[in-house]
Amino acid sequence: MKEKVSKALNAQVDRELQAEHIYLAMSLWFEREALSGFAGWLRAQAAEERTHAFRILRHLEDRNARVELGGLDKPPADYDSPLACMQAALEHEKKVTGHIDDLYELARSEGDHAAEVMLQWFVTEQVEEEKTFTQLVEQLQRVGESAAGLLVLDRQQGERGGEGR
Repeated sequence: MKEKVSKALNAQVDRELQAEHIYLAMSLWFEREALSGFAGWLRAQAAEERTHAFRILRHLEDRNARVELGGLDKPPADYDSPLACMQAALEHEKKVTGHIDDLYELARSEGDHAAEVMLQWFVTEQVEEEKTFTQLVEQLQRVGESAAGLLVLDRQQGERGGEGR
């Protein structure tokens, strides 16, 4: 594996672990807001981000590439509203999509077919992630200030993500 690709994949491992950290912090905020459905769903999202990191880690290890973990930044702990929190999550997913697209192009330009194939899964995954967060943002926008509507969405998120505990 070329060092350029290896370094870029290592950076993506860090970004996936940072996403886990962000979604865990968001889940804690929702828990403080007594919206346990959103909290549980975000804990499940955090766990999913960890699996993404390990998918890339395994790829690096399988190819005898050096794995070096970086540090994590402290994620935001407070949001103005559930909508603001989900908008931040959507923006984060859009950044991740950009990084995945860049990685895919790098693998392709470097002739690293194995990395390209591995990253194809992530390209597809990001379409799903952005769709999910976009739908949540749109639903929260429709609900507006309705406490009843927010509680319905919270219950739905709890059913989608379980308790995540």
